[in-house]
Amino acid sequence: MKSQVNINDAGTTLAGFNGLPRQDAIDSLMRCCGSQRWAERMMAGRPFKSMEEIFDAAQSHWKNLERSDCLEAFGHHPRIGDLDSMRKKYAATSSWAGEEQQGAQAASEETINRLAIGNAEYEIKFGHIFLICATGKSASEMLTNLDSRMTNDSGTEMQIAMNEQAKITRLRLEKLFRS
Repeated sequence: MKSQVNINDAGTTLAGFNGLPRQDAIDSLMRCCGSQRWAERMMAGRPFKSMEEIFDAAQSHWKNLERSDCLEAFGHHPRIGDLDSMRKKYAATSSWAGEEQQGAQAASEETINRLAIGNAEYEIKFGHIFLICATGKSASEMLTNLDSRMTNDSGTEMQIAMNEQAKITRLRLEKLFRS
């Protein structure tokens, strides 16, 4: 039976998180990083004593995942600029993703189309979505970043995408625990 505990966009306290039933805590962590293995490893660290301990654990566990775990996490993100997909498929994190992708929401139709084409080309080349910590970036900045990353080799790009996921995870953990 699922608990009635709900962590919403308003956040929770550290003590509240530590006291959550296991599955509720995992569900909350999965909103921050979509890797089941990462969430399970984070659970092994409960109870957390401080936010810094959570941030350190998040980073440490992320760095030690397999490629398949990283790809699982990447798959939990909407494509940059794909606002319809963000609202439908990613409902659990759509408000956070919407905040993160505000720069794409104000973009011209031409820029959105170029992002869509670039995303498709990126996915063909690298086998996963283009991932960028979009917070504070305009659609044009994201497009420039996408274009420049297309010249990377697969290994370099995987490392960059992993670093971007780590930034996103940190921001989402901050949102989860904001008061």
